Amino acid sequence: MILLIERVINISLNAFTEFQRKRMEIFSELVKRYWNGELKEVKDLNRLALDIKEKYEFKDKDLGFINDQIRVAMGLEANGNNQFGDELNEIKKIQNIKKPVVSKIEGVCEYCHKEGCICDNVCRYEAQIYRRKKGPVIVNDKCLSCGQCISDCDFGALEDKIEFIPLIDMLKNRDINIYATVAPAIAGQFGDHVSLGQIRTALKLLGFQDMIEVAMFADILTIKEAHEFNNLVKKEDDFFLTSCCCPVWFNLTKKNYPKAFNHMSPSISPMIASGRIIKKLYPESKVVFIGPCIAKKSEAKEPDLKEDIDFVLTFRELEEIFKSLEIELESLDGDEKDQASFGGRVYARTGGVSFSVKTVVNRIAPQRLIKLKSKRVDGVKDCKKTLDYLSTREKIEVNFVEGMGCEGGCVGGPRTNIEANKATKIVNEFGEDSLIMTPYDNLNVLKILQELGFDSMDDIVEEESLIKLLTRE
Repeated sequence: MILLIERVINISLNAFTEFQRKRMEIFSELVKRYWNGELKEVKDLNRLALDIKEKYEFKDKDLGFINDQIRVAMGLEANGNNQFGDELNEIKKIQNIKKPVVSKIEGVCEYCHKEGCICDNVCRYEAQIYRRKKGPVIVNDKCLSCGQCISDCDFGALEDKIEFIPLIDMLKNRDINIYATVAPAIAGQFGDHVSLGQIRTALKLLGFQDMIEVAMFADILTIKEAHEFNNLVKKEDDFFLTSCCCPVWFNLTKKNYPKAFNHMSPSISPMIASGRIIKKLYPESKVVFIGPCIAKKSEAKEPDLKEDIDFVLTFRELEEIFKSLEIELESLDGDEKDQASFGGRVYARTGGVSFSVKTVVNRIAPQRLIKLKSKRVDGVKDCKKTLDYLSTREKIEVNFVEGMGCEGGCVGGPRTNIEANKATKIVNEFGEDSLIMTPYDNLNVLKILQELGFDSMDDIVEEESLIKLLTRE
């Protein structure tokens, strides 16, 4: 372990990047062996741990650390045990991953002497992470699940559970229909020349029934929030906070700013809408969300939202899965579909929600005297500044506030594959490629509503059962 830590400290790359690369290699080996039926008994897991120990020059005393990295990569809790037990049977019984999303890995903190380590102070985002004798402590009811602590920890003491291994048996079972819903930020994440249709083909090869753009469900919620804005913002001092997209923004507001939270839309996120609507249309199906962040793993496990989404994967994890199973995206025929509008697709970057909602407000209320004036903030630090301002000022200059926990929006999430500025450019181009300009023009939305038993776009805000489907409890 000491040799490994010294190597990690001295590399020219960022230490987090290097450790997470190794973690993904461990996950990759786990995927290959489980997919190919090579992990059937405890001895097989022990063999994997020993192979990892030899490859990275760990010591015998580090087996508990290695085993916990494997457990978390399987979607299980870390427990510090040097020997595996019933883990392979556990994952066969899992229908969804339980909280907490972030696990603390014992044994590694003794090697950390980093000045300014995150554990020396309270988490910058109020999650109460601080050093004790055995490393960090996370108070989960204050945690925003932004994933920053995982990114900041150089030695793998904090890791988010990976939710793919329990899925493998389900994907191979043709009696189970599993749908993949992908975040708008997916554009460009798997290569400059890889289309969304090629990713859809690859997911079908894995066993998914189909892949659906979450941007289409963003279109639905855009219509809902546009009507909410139109109904609630009547005077110059009224304002409205979007609840779409970002669970970090939602939880930051809910937990710390009750006055501002009273002005927040009750709408669910597009991710949750994708799960609820697909399960309404296809009962007994499973829904797997694929996106750029760790916070979505936590959102899917909220008490009032659980079972809407069964599993959450990140772009980085999916990229490793494709590599592990030797699926070459560029060589595949693309199953191309135009499912979402320009407005829905640009939800992926800062300002996208505001732009999309404004297009619909202008459509449904062209004669409004009080126009939508938006403020778009990204990064938790700036989100806090804006919420402080909203909570203390009697009058503000804007009436629609969009917050994104990651800098740049979802394209800047901690589990993306490409740099945020490049991703923003690609997302904008991907939006422009859509034949559908605004959510109100999306006939796919109308078709979904008709399959649910409704007749028009206006039913999104007029039919009680549909309103309930799209609203948090």
